[in-house]
Amino acid sequence: MDSLKALIETLELQPHPEGGYYKETYRSKDIIVKYALPKIFNGNRNHSTGIYYLLESKDFSAFHRINQDEMWHFYKGSTLILTMISDKGELSTIKIGNDITNGETPQAVVPKGYWFAAKVEKPESYALLGCTVAPGFDFQDFELAERNKLIAEFPQHKNIITTLTRD
Repeated sequence: MDSLKALIETLELQPHPEGGYYKETYRSKDIIVKYALPKIFNGNRNHSTGIYYLLESKDFSAFHRINQDEMWHFYKGSTLILTMISDKGELSTIKIGNDITNGETPQAVVPKGYWFAAKVEKPESYALLGCTVAPGFDFQDFELAERNKLIAEFPQHKNIITTLTRD
């Protein structure tokens, strides 16, 4: 795990509210003004943002959602299992990784408004990814799920929601 600590320090990653670590690596200079955006946005947004995101197998990325599509890019480590719940309650999973012949994909998109969470597949490992958001991410667009509310909305997914939320 010393090499993991070195990776976190080298990339200057900080704890993320959903779990794991992150660092913003890109924020476009150009701005989309509020009146040109859908009403779900509370202000101007940059055209695009990008981050590094690292998740250890002993942790998970708790269910959350944002107002934009989010593209995930696999860089290094173990396969990441991304779980999504659509606004209609459809549950889906994507394996993000480099073993393409075994059903993994190096890129995946979470549609805007979907609840999503993630877990590293292999114990005693980690996954290093990148996430790109457009219009650019702002924490005003971020909503961390409350376990009981999400279960009330999607009771058919109680087990996975319980596993991938915090109280």
